[in-house]
Amino acid sequence: MSRFASSFSVEFNELNQEIVLSGRMRPRISEEMASVTDVVRRSLLESQNTVYVNLKRLTHLNMTAFRCLEDTLINACKAGPQRNIVIVTSSVIAWSAPLFKTLASGLPNLVVEIYDSAFYPGQTFVEDESFIPILRTQTKMTWRHEREILRRHGLRDGMAVADICCGIGDFATLVKRHFNPTRLLALDHSKKSLEYARQVAEDFGLKSIEYTYGDASQMLMADSQFDFVTCRHSLQIFDRPDVLLRELYRICKPGGRVYITNEKNSHCLGEPHSETIRWTYEQVAKLFSHFDMDVEMGPKSRRLLTDAGFDAIQVETFMVTNLDGDPRDFADVIEAWENVYAGQMAVRRGDPPEFIRRFRQGFKDHVLAALHPKGYAGWPIWAASGRKPY
Repeated sequence: MSRFASSFSVEFNELNQEIVLSGRMRPRISEEMASVTDVVRRSLLESQNTVYVNLKRLTHLNMTAFRCLEDTLINACKAGPQRNIVIVTSSVIAWSAPLFKTLASGLPNLVVEIYDSAFYPGQTFVEDESFIPILRTQTKMTWRHEREILRRHGLRDGMAVADICCGIGDFATLVKRHFNPTRLLALDHSKKSLEYARQVAEDFGLKSIEYTYGDASQMLMADSQFDFVTCRHSLQIFDRPDVLLRELYRICKPGGRVYITNEKNSHCLGEPHSETIRWTYEQVAKLFSHFDMDVEMGPKSRRLLTDAGFDAIQVETFMVTNLDGDPRDFADVIEAWENVYAGQMAVRRGDPPEFIRRFRQGFKDHVLAALHPKGYAGWPIWAASGRKPY
């Protein structure tokens, strides 16, 4: 790899069906772009319906790089006229937007969007759902671990799968792509989240996910339908998790498994500034408890599954860290937590300004730990599953 190639990178994020280019893209000759254009070309050809080319993380783009990208995009548009390609750029490289727009004017399946603050490509239809990009980022970060964990807990290709409390549907799309279930039902009580999930599935050409509106504590579906049932980061926000677990047990086939993930927020950690970070996340746990939610539930998973009647219980924990991909992703997640926890929730609880100031400082220190060149930041998650007896 040349010294120029090391200053920029390209990554295909299959969760968002998004090609992300980062850094200073200033090659001297087109050959230095070969590895980048190869990733872009292959990702475009392998994607369905709508694929995004995200240029927002580029700080420099010279004309040599633009011409290479231009040729790759033209060829991809001609090779797959049914595929929509969206270029997402910003005003950081001001001259590039007009050039990409000129390119798009001659290609009906290529469009250009300019966002200076957008975080994810689907913002055009979820503009008012500010937390959704963070949920997507969280799933991207946890999937690096969960893809293999799910196999260890019994998920196999060709199963009938239900994702209960599916939220915005991003986890279901990954299960669909990587495990090819014969049936995949995704249920949630939020109509807005389901609208978003259906739109993403349509954009990505995933036509067989059954997105369903319903109450997870009283699901209107028959007993014993699914080989594998998932419910992620949801029991901890219910005031009666036992009720929800009984429903998960009911719809699972005998011999099938129910898979849950939950957190222990007080064990979030970071270095430097470990003391302020630990204090803040201890307060997060107390804050959620005030609203009858339990973000300390992770280690309780075995007891909960046992009490619900499951056997052959498996429990493991993993730590999502700033070393799992781009540290900026983790920092973005922490900042979103600060906005919700130290903003909406603490204010609603009636916390005084001095407490909120100190509370916010712990999140800011956690961001610093995530981005520090020698820092470490972690978010612990418990994954557990139990088998429904025959």
